[in-house]
Amino acid sequence: MRQEKHSMSQMLDTSLGKSLIQILSVVIFFAIWQTLAEFGLISEFLIGTPFGIWKRFIASVMDYTLFIDTGYTLWEALLGFVIGTLVGTSIGLLLWYSKWVSQIVEPFIVAINSVPKIALAPIILLWFGTGLGAKVVLVVSMTAIIALIAAHQATKEADKDLQSLLYSMGADRKQIFRQVVVPSSMPAIVSNFRINVGFGLVGAVVGEFISSKAGLGHMIYNASSLYELNSVWVGLFMLMIVGFFLYHCIDSLERFLFPWRNDAGRTQIRM
Repeated sequence: MRQEKHSMSQMLDTSLGKSLIQILSVVIFFAIWQTLAEFGLISEFLIGTPFGIWKRFIASVMDYTLFIDTGYTLWEALLGFVIGTLVGTSIGLLLWYSKWVSQIVEPFIVAINSVPKIALAPIILLWFGTGLGAKVVLVVSMTAIIALIAAHQATKEADKDLQSLLYSMGADRKQIFRQVVVPSSMPAIVSNFRINVGFGLVGAVVGEFISSKAGLGHMIYNASSLYELNSVWVGLFMLMIVGFFLYHCIDSLERFLFPWRNDAGRTQIRM
């Protein structure tokens, strides 16, 4: 009996076992939701139903609107994410060169980061119009500051002993920056992409809420205005799927660039 429990525990601890548990949890959740709606314990009008969401999903796929809206939002988010990450990371790394400049700039960085970027959306739309550019700028405003802070903090945690060693061997600041600071900062910077890509999606959707002719945010806003809750859920679930996909793309990139971190993660004591 104990051996059977142990084998069952081992099976559930595999990737397949964990995936089965996740899928089963989702199925049970939707089954309970649909059952409560069928018996009138929850309002179909205010909450929607899994069957209604599925029908709306199929209709959106058949007329290609779901693909168009998803592609539009994904393009805005990725473009703004790439630009914001490059700009923020570059500035954050370059602040290592001057401790004096870093100390002067840090309060402004904190102040900018404390401002909800959603509050900037009306100003950005006034400055850049209601087209694609405004949404990209909004995404950049949300991702650049996070990338800057992550990169700047990573440079502070670069190996000081190794920097001193290279300096004693005659290396200048440029060589230390290129050979020690940047390589040691990259794992933390890339790991931060997981968080930042989510902010990219938030920025794109917020921009579409305010003014847009396409996108998942536009789809959700219009559906909520018409009380089409099933369509709202389709848009929300698509955002979850897109976020899940982007997260795993970054996770695969991190595993490819820094394989030693995967080995370190596996060395966990089993209780």
